[in-house]
Amino acid sequence: MPLPKKTSLTLVALAALMAAPGLFPALRSYRVLDWSTVPLVLDFQVRLPSVDPVGDAQVATRPDAGPGPAKVDKPKLVDVNGDLQRFYASLYATERRDDDAVTRILHYGDSPTTADLITADVRTSFQKEFGDAGHGFVLVAKPWAWYGHRGVTVKGSGWKIEPANTAELRDGQYGLGAVSFRGGPGAWSKVSVSDTGHTQVEVAWLSQPDGGTFQVAADGQTLGTIDTSSPVVTPSFQTFSAPGGFQEVAIGQVAGRVRLYGVRLLKEAPGVEYNSMGVNGAAITILARNMGEEHWADQLRHVKPNLVVINYGTNESVYGKYVDTAFENELVRAVKRVRTAVPETAILIMSPMDRGQRMPTGEIGTVEPLSRLVAIEQRVAAAHGCAFFNTFEAMGGAGTMGRWYTMQPRMVGADLIHPMPSGAKIVGNLLYKSLVDGYRRYKLALAKEKFGPPAAAQPPSGSLRQ
Repeated sequence: MPLPKKTSLTLVALAALMAAPGLFPALRSYRVLDWSTVPLVLDFQVRLPSVDPVGDAQVATRPDAGPGPAKVDKPKLVDVNGDLQRFYASLYATERRDDDAVTRILHYGDSPTTADLITADVRTSFQKEFGDAGHGFVLVAKPWAWYGHRGVTVKGSGWKIEPANTAELRDGQYGLGAVSFRGGPGAWSKVSVSDTGHTQVEVAWLSQPDGGTFQVAADGQTLGTIDTSSPVVTPSFQTFSAPGGFQEVAIGQVAGRVRLYGVRLLKEAPGVEYNSMGVNGAAITILARNMGEEHWADQLRHVKPNLVVINYGTNESVYGKYVDTAFENELVRAVKRVRTAVPETAILIMSPMDRGQRMPTGEIGTVEPLSRLVAIEQRVAAAHGCAFFNTFEAMGGAGTMGRWYTMQPRMVGADLIHPMPSGAKIVGNLLYKSLVDGYRRYKLALAKEKFGPPAAAQPPSGSLRQ
């Protein structure tokens, strides 16, 4: 029985609309069906659970991972000047469980880092292998709705919150995490952790003339009251111990005006403390200019990090003129600030991930200035004695976000910038494995230095020699 005339015309019109983007280049952005995928639907096969989902996903997103001769990749972690040797030395002491052997890492980055993406996976891997010295630094309230740290819950109210890159009060006094919290009576914060192993909490604030007071408690027990008044403006810190452990730190009972930064959640054991310092929308200028040089230097000297990761470039990568004329100078300025403050600390410049954009053809490509920005970062690292991790190439290079977006399930959001947790885990895994591979080479070199090269084999007694 033939279809009614109106129904037939509707189906024909629908088919024409679906086919038009493939026939007319100007309409390709409106494509609703990729006809090349139809055979895959007809040949559908059930996907069995993967034994190594992260590894499988990583292989699937690499354009050079198909059958055929394996390509010899350039190393993604480059350390021309051996700057990571001092980081590896600290990690070696931590692995041996030397007294007070804590390896401290500060990872500065932009929006993915605000949600502890990538950094959470690196932290978990390091602490699983080398010991858990605590979660590290956490802001006292949420500057952004998506701010979070894995295994930590942050709540707060009554604060004037000022990230260093958008603050009204441009005085450079933003603490270790580049965010300042000003409050008075009624302001409060609660930071909760999912495990019970933390036994110390360090509170960071700004001492200043006419500063007020606030109270610190752990699991409902008052640890102390802090007076922030001081004749001079200076960053201050105090560590409180809770030998039985705690799961919640509370800040309240504010009197007068106070200015806080954050808390560090610590454990009294050798291990790794991996601090995630993300600011939404941040660019390299947040370290080069927004943070007061001496103020930030005081913060760095207090923590005594063994490694500082400088991980910016995503937000700059769409501004070609800025990349070509200003980015390098700003990156050098930030590196020099860290070197001056903590000259014994290793620095790792970590490139941004791929950043996708829709092309006129409707396909997803990579923003054009990104490759130049990554090359600048590698050049600055070599020239200023830093290590360099090429995240962009490690994750698959140009077009990776396009592949991640078309995968099922997707590994990047619709903005083609922010990874989903599965994508972040791949990047974190790549960074961790690269650092640990370097550390293993460091240990091998130590063993060779200590025991010497293997002795040459001696011919049996009485054998003939030429």
